[in-house]
Amino acid sequence: MSRDAEFTAFVEAHQVLLRRVAYAVCGDWSRAEDVLQTALAKLYVSWPRLHRSGTELAYARRIIVNADVDDRRRPWRRERPGLDGHDPPARAGLPPDERTDLLAAVRALPLPQRRVVVLRHWLGLSVAETAAELGMAEGTVKSHSSRALATLREQITGNRVG
Repeated sequence: MSRDAEFTAFVEAHQVLLRRVAYAVCGDWSRAEDVLQTALAKLYVSWPRLHRSGTELAYARRIIVNADVDDRRRPWRRERPGLDGHDPPARAGLPPDERTDLLAAVRALPLPQRRVVVLRHWLGLSVAETAAELGMAEGTVKSHSSRALATLREQITGNRVG
């Protein structure tokens, strides 16, 4: 039997048991599904070695426990869905002609200023995060941002600022 066929047969035979183990460890069915998925992926990688030794079920249980512990220790790594009433509503978009003008003005900025504008004002990163991302000092991020915004205001409104 091939590796994939052996693994598939194992999963089909033990999936219900492993899902129950994951639920018992996590206490939540959706987390149990995630933990089980992680365990099966890791089990597949180690399958040839484990299948020869006959320890695949014990290894799967161990991975489930470790994956849950890891998930709880690093909550900032987990993806979190938005909650009703907690996510601010999206702003209304610009009309297409204004959006085109804005994008053209952003593209006309010097590259360092453009990068700062995109990270700070489009993606909403902090000054420190932007500085770390671009490998520059926070003061440099602030000055690039200030110059870029002044240039954009001038190009969009036609009024000289400053």
